[in-house]
Amino acid sequence: MNLGSRGKKRLVLPSRPDPPSVERIIEDINRAFPNDPVFSLLRESGEDLKGGSSSSEVETRYLQSRRYLELNERLQEARAELVRRREELRAVAESLEKSVTEVKDRAI
Repeated sequence: MNLGSRGKKRLVLPSRPDPPSVERIIEDINRAFPNDPVFSLLRESGEDLKGGSSSSEVETRYLQSRRYLELNERLQEARAELVRRREELRAVAESLEKSVTEVKDRAI
């Protein structure tokens, strides 16, 4: 029988703070000095991860990523436009069917 565990009270930890907003993160990054230790660590670890990749290769990857994101955004916009046009066409088709039915009824 372990009597030591009965006497211990459970420690209540304070709740975690809310994560910072994107604006707050950007503000913090913009206020940081270039010689901030975090940036130097990121540079060092980035060099280790790259395995000696040249900066032009990194720039190429960055530009490819940007191009992908731009094309993806354009694709989403085109999709939304197609959905809008499809709904327009459905409404016009419905209106046309009603008009045709009215013309047929008048002819009879």
